[in-house]
Amino acid sequence: MKTISNTVNNSEFIIDTSSIGEANDCVFIDIETTGLSSEHSYIYLIGAAYFDNSKNSWEIKQWLISSPSEEKEMLTAVTDFILSYKTVVHYNGNSFDLPFINARCKACGIDWDFANMAGVDIYKRVSSLKHFLKLDSCKQKSIEAFMGIQRDDENSGKELIKVYREYSSTGSEDKEKLLLLHNHDDVLGMLRILPVLNYTDIFFKGVSVKKVQTNIYNDVLGMSKKELIISIALPSSIPVAINYNANGCYFSAKESDGLIKVPLLHEEMKYFYSNYQDYYYLPEEDVAIHKSVSEYVDKDFREPAKAHNCYTRKVSDYLPQWAPVEFEPFFKRDYDSSFLYFELTDELKTNRDAFKKYADHVLKMMYNSK
Repeated sequence: MKTISNTVNNSEFIIDTSSIGEANDCVFIDIETTGLSSEHSYIYLIGAAYFDNSKNSWEIKQWLISSPSEEKEMLTAVTDFILSYKTVVHYNGNSFDLPFINARCKACGIDWDFANMAGVDIYKRVSSLKHFLKLDSCKQKSIEAFMGIQRDDENSGKELIKVYREYSSTGSEDKEKLLLLHNHDDVLGMLRILPVLNYTDIFFKGVSVKKVQTNIYNDVLGMSKKELIISIALPSSIPVAINYNANGCYFSAKESDGLIKVPLLHEEMKYFYSNYQDYYYLPEEDVAIHKSVSEYVDKDFREPAKAHNCYTRKVSDYLPQWAPVEFEPFFKRDYDSSFLYFELTDELKTNRDAFKKYADHVLKMMYNSK
């Protein structure tokens, strides 16, 4: 077994683990195997990144074996090393790396698994953002490409199985370099893509509202339209500027600043009363009134209200909202309509907390729009 250690040269980028925990508590791992089945294949290379307090630097350590007879020695060394950390970080390790290591430890007679460790699967967090970041896939190399990260390695894990077999039989230094390079870049890549997790903060930590204004513009047909513009501060700086459209709303962000645009509708909407049994509907006036005041209306001009006509009408400025309902009272164009709106009142226009709530509401809608 060979053990190789290298110091990470991060002069061109900052490694910030605040999105997952204290640097001293985290160990990043990645494995290379001779196949996908832990029953019929084995691990030939494991890489780990960790912060070395004595050097005040990030280090990458790799354990490489040349034959399956060395696997137990490697797994013992790696599990002993991992024991000093609280959190294991990986990319799609919940589905592959961790179960594979657990299975191989069991096969080698090593009493070890990851059950007592906290875990962070970067892939699991990023995969929910695939549509929002407009990614073709959520493979680690795709995330690296999105962030403009260049890697020296050009091989896939599958391609390296053949390379490992040649290395195992010949001990070729060139083949060894290819194996180590791929694993090294996978481990280093996890450190470098950590800022991508800041995008999830937009939806789960909430934003701050800096400014709210309305704007009038002409659409592509020359029709005059109104929109609400909310300038926001993001909870964490994002590494790559983004923009996204959903349900007529627009969001753009760069570094720590963002902008939300929402259509502002000026039209007649209807507020439907839920307790329609307590109301009469007046067909001539197209409105519902409570039975407590019905004595002032001729019986010939009223009828028992039903759910679909128990409403009052109002012309005003309205903003859209999506289930679950966040703002009440909510209005609709028609009873069967699935689109909900609330009135932009004068009182609401000066309520900064309400606009923060609405900004978070719009962003959560975008997060869920796939």
